[in-house]
Amino acid sequence: MAASKKLSQLPAPGNYIRKRGVLTIFGFGVRVRMQSGHLEIEDGIGPERRTIRLARIGHGLKRLVCISEDGFATLGALKWLADVGASFVMLNRTGKVLFVTGPTASSDVRLRRAQALAHSSGAALRIARELIDQKLAGQEQVARDKLSASECADAIHRYRSELAEADTINSVRLVESRAAAAYWSEWRTLPVMFPRKDHSRLPSHWRVFGTRVSPLTGSPRLAVNPANAILNYLYSLLESESRLAAVALGLDPGMGVLHVDTKARDSLACDLMEPVRPQVDTFLLDWIMKEPLKREWLFEQSDGNCRMMASFASRLSETIPMWGRAVAPFAEWVTRAFWSSSAKLARESGPATRLTQRAKREAKGAPSLPSSIRAPRRENLCRGCGKTIQDGRSNCAICAVGDATKNMLDAARIGRETANGPEAQAKRAHTRRKNAQAQHAWRPSDQPSWLTDKFYSEKVQPLLPAMSASAIARQISVSRWYAGRIREGYRPHPRHWQALATLVGVSANAC
Repeated sequence: MAASKKLSQLPAPGNYIRKRGVLTIFGFGVRVRMQSGHLEIEDGIGPERRTIRLARIGHGLKRLVCISEDGFATLGALKWLADVGASFVMLNRTGKVLFVTGPTASSDVRLRRAQALAHSSGAALRIARELIDQKLAGQEQVARDKLSASECADAIHRYRSELAEADTINSVRLVESRAAAAYWSEWRTLPVMFPRKDHSRLPSHWRVFGTRVSPLTGSPRLAVNPANAILNYLYSLLESESRLAAVALGLDPGMGVLHVDTKARDSLACDLMEPVRPQVDTFLLDWIMKEPLKREWLFEQSDGNCRMMASFASRLSETIPMWGRAVAPFAEWVTRAFWSSSAKLARESGPATRLTQRAKREAKGAPSLPSSIRAPRRENLCRGCGKTIQDGRSNCAICAVGDATKNMLDAARIGRETANGPEAQAKRAHTRRKNAQAQHAWRPSDQPSWLTDKFYSEKVQPLLPAMSASAIARQISVSRWYAGRIREGYRPHPRHWQALATLVGVSANAC
């Protein structure tokens, strides 16, 4: 994709590694190499290039994410990353995880043997049930709390209750697929917001979430709209964290229990992803239901495949620590399940909890790690033009004027329709009949002799402007509009004179 002068691919200059420790590189001719003891990284597109040099101390790097298939990384650079405890993740633009490398721990072959024998020992079925049970619990909560789809949530709850009777891996997969069909059906019509200025440039199918199945592949791969493309990319980040978690605990990431063995796929990493997927869904839902996406963050290929600009993908990569923290306890639980399935290992103390440090924290009496961490801050965008604005506002100053004008016109239209509606006309007719009956029933003889036309004009009327329209309306049971006219000098029917004289504190003694 050619670089554009109007739309920079590179993030704003400054500190390239945020406090979350994630650095995303992209473009053509990417170079990751050692230079004078420093890790030197060069990336970018066309004339928009950047060079980053990191020293071994104070760099803050935890994940180096590469979204490029053109360039090189030297062995010395990979060793530098391993020495400082950072991981290297390579993704392609479709969101597929190409490879992941990171710090590894010494492997216990007995644990891997137990993992390989999980299907025969019964551990695989137990693990599959638990992982899918946690996934369905999360999907049920999303459907009930985020989508307000109680029927869907109840259906997922029923499917979840069937897991206890599932006696094979295939039956667990069947329950999960049925629940997924009900779950994703509630997502189809979800609207996706874009600034109003982008509406003329949007394909119609970009404005809703749509189906999870892409018409290009018959699967979620190669999404054709932004929401599914973002979800695919976030799932890829979760998959890379799942693989790192499995390797750190001494497991084989390719030997799964729920996902079948497939060439060039880390099946165990895909298993570990399952209970965390609803958390990813929640993150995306909170985004698209509260904030608009910008057209310039995305582009469409000739076949209709929706892709993300590299700068936007870089922002999404900031969520990596969230998924690493979320998958850690499940990875450790699966490791303990493999461990306990071996009679020889079961006699020893449990496996190390390298991801959460749970065992060490319990020994020291320290509190456990929180289950989640705060999501990275999103830009608050104007609903009209897409410009970044202050939090708590919906529009910039310019667009707010247009919205206010439109809202006033809409309010006036609604007011006119309401005022001329059958209910309003019935109320007015009732009021007119009530006033006509009161006027017909009134007799001049009912008026006190002192309350003459001259007395009202000289003693009562001059005091009425000091009264509020609400007070006058309450005193004589008329509308505030009619009371306002009385304050301005309009003379009401004589039957109201005595009540108005009482309101302003005038009596016969003033004669």
